[in-house]
Parts: sequence; structure tokens; C-alpha cells
Amino acid sequence: MDSAITGLIESYGCLILFVLVGLESLGIPLPGETALIAAAAFAASGHMSIYAVVANAAAAAILGDNGGYWIGRKGGLALVRRYGHFVRLDESKIARAHDFFRKHGAKAVFLGRFIALLRTWAALLAGVGEMKYSTFMWFNITGGITWAITFGTLGYIFGHNLPKLEHYVGQVSFVVTLLGLLAASFVMGARWFRANSNQLSGRVSNLAEHIANSRILKDVCRRHPRACELIVKRFEPAGYLGLHLTLGLIISLAALWLFGGVTEGVIHNDPITQFDLAVLDWFQGHITPSGFRVIAAISWLGAPLTMTTVGVLVALALALRRRWLPLAGWTAALTGAGVLDLALKHIIQRPRPIYAINCYSYSFPSGHAMGSLVGYGMLAYLLVIFWGTNRRAQGAIVFTAALLIGAIGLSRLCLGVHYFSDVIGGYSGGVFWLSACVTAIEITRRHPKIILNH
Repeated sequence: MDSAITGLIESYGCLILFVLVGLESLGIPLPGETALIAAAAFAASGHMSIYAVVANAAAAAILGDNGGYWIGRKGGLALVRRYGHFVRLDESKIARAHDFFRKHGAKAVFLGRFIALLRTWAALLAGVGEMKYSTFMWFNITGGITWAITFGTLGYIFGHNLPKLEHYVGQVSFVVTLLGLLAASFVMGARWFRANSNQLSGRVSNLAEHIANSRILKDVCRRHPRACELIVKRFEPAGYLGLHLTLGLIISLAALWLFGGVTEGVIHNDPITQFDLAVLDWFQGHITPSGFRVIAAISWLGAPLTMTTVGVLVALALALRRRWLPLAGWTAALTGAGVLDLALKHIIQRPRPIYAINCYSYSFPSGHAMGSLVGYGMLAYLLVIFWGTNRRAQGAIVFTAALLIGAIGLSRLCLGVHYFSDVIGGYSGGVFWLSACVTAIEITRRHPKIILNH
């Protein structure tokens, strides 16, 4: 390293670190964590004191967060109250923010220090939410010190592999942030739907009434009364062959259409196959050995042995509870998915990607994607129908199943054992079969002449 640059770092490195971390904590998106890791790496080379690096980073984080808190408390809340109506922020939403920071503020302030984006805005949001200052300050201090020691130590130990360390830290922060945003979006969407369900239901009812009273529809129903009666029954929520059958048919046809389109593209080497190669090469160029091991563990959750084990355990639980109808549906779903996957593979006979090692079956469709969607999707359905006690529990079940299914499909791309179209084909085929099985169970459950312990 140039002696002039080294001299500047030795003289002003701690000051630069203090400014970057402090401004980031104040609410300005600057690379404070990267600066801490870099400074610790320089300390490992003997150009700075690691104790000074950690102390400066901790002090800057604490003071910056403290400033961000008071900016949010004094200025941010006033701005929200004055201009919040432009983005639909009213007193009820401010009250919910206050309630959130009263219940979860300590965790948000402490853990936010370790997560990208939250590190910049956690203190500001705590101020806007009027979190109790003594609680904020305690977790601000402990979070700042723990963060500085943790990443200072990592930078010092791995000082000679600084780019690799920054890459790993950035990936972890990004993934945690993305999952947090997805979970928050799901929760906010569910709350909005619950809050506006009556209004939405009213609008749908008004629209349906308007359509029903239209002159054209009345003329059609007068000329074809039996056909109109049949259509009306198909949309009755509680009917034997009502809305559940209609939705099942729509979902099944949509999934079948998607599967047919993807299959045609694979057979005729349409542009989707070029996209397959680009996606596969990108994943193989970015996956690391440690990431490979984690992804392999996720993929194992959708493996045939795992799904068979889950199938047997759930079947035993249903049999012990004498749930014969769900047991028949569960058995048909898993068995049919396996047969469907095997048959489609031998019909299409698409070779595996060049990265696939020790894979002796055909590539299209992905058995992991299809099996996990049918298996975990059916399990989520059974839990929601028979054990989901409230909407929140039901939403959590569906969200967990969707997250697991998506992770398994993504893992097959990361491992290089399937193409993108293989996974989409597996999902679309799985949706078709799952929809058919669920619809059959619902029809049987609602049949007035069938008496089963279901």
C-alpha cells in the first residue's frame, strides 16, 4: 500500500469511521458496516488499533442512533401528522406504530443494528413511534456495542480475506432484509384485507346485483332458465357443487394451460430454453461452497425420501384420528403426484443440465417442485380446514407452506440439477393435481348423501 495512503489511514481512519457510522445511524444511507470491517482489517495489518476501531464504531453507532431517535421524535412525528394524509397515514396508523414499538421496540432497535436498511432507519422509526427513551437507549447501547465487537472481530480475524467477508455479510443482510420485507408485506396485506373485507364484500354484492338486474341478463335467463340456474348454483359458496368446484376448475385449467405452454417451449427449443441456460449459468457463477451446503439442506426437504416420510406420518395421524376422507385425499394426492411426475419425465425425456451429478432421472418436470407443492400444499390445506383455529393461524400456515415450496424450487436451480422451466413445469403440474384433489375432497365433504367421519 502507498505510504501516503497508509499515513492518512493511520492518522484519520478512526475519524472517518466515526463519521460514516454516525451518519448512517442518523438516517443517511452510508456504508458504515463496510467501513467498520475495512477498518478492522487495517487493524489486523498493524495500521490501526483494533480497540480504537471498535470503540469509535460503538460510540458513533450509539450517538448516531440517539440523534436519529430525537429527529424522529421531534421532527418526524410532526411531519407525519402534517403530511401523512397524502400517503394515508392517519392517527390510527400512528397509534399502531406506537403500539408496535411499545411491544417490540426493544427487539427492533437491537436486531436492526445487524440488518441492512433497518440499521439506518430503526432509530428514526423508534422516535416516530414514540418508543420510551430509557428502553430505546438501553438497547441502543447494547446493540451498538455488540455490533461493533462482532463485526470488528470478524474484520480483524478475516482481514486477509476482506472481499469475501464483505460478500458474505452483504448476502446475509440482504436475505434477512428481503425475508423481513416479504413477511411484513404479507402481514400488512392480510390486515388490510381483514379491515376492508366488509367494504369489498359490499362492492362485490353491488356489482353482482347490478349484473343480475341488467336487461340483457334477464332476457338470457328468460330464454334459457335451466342454463342460468346451473350457472348460479356454480357460484354458491355453500352449495354441494358450488363456488369451490368453479374455483377448482378455473385453477386447474389455468395450471394446465401454463404447463402446456412450458412443455411446448421445452420440446420445440423455444426462447425459454435459452433463458434456462442463462439462469442456470448465473446461479452456478454465484453460489459458494458454504451456500451450496445450505441450499442442499433446503432441497432435501423436498426429496422423495423426505416426502415419503412426511406422507407416512401424516397418514398415520389421520388414521389414528379416523379422518378417513382426508386420509383418502392425502394418499391420492401424494401417490398421484409421484405417478404424474414419473410419467411426464418418461414422455418428455429431457436430459439433465451439465451441472447435475449423480442424477439418473430425466429433468422435466422437477419432481422436487411438484412433490413439495402437492405434499406441503395438501398438508397446509388439511391444517387450515381441521386445525386452523383463526385467520391469523391459517395465514401463518399458508405463508409457511408457500415459503417452503418456493425455497425448494429455488434450491433446485441453485444446485444446477434442474432448469428454470423444469421448476415452473413442476409447479404448474403440481397446482393442477393439488387443485383437483382439494376440489374432490370438498365435493365429497359437502355431499348431502355421503356420511363419513371427515
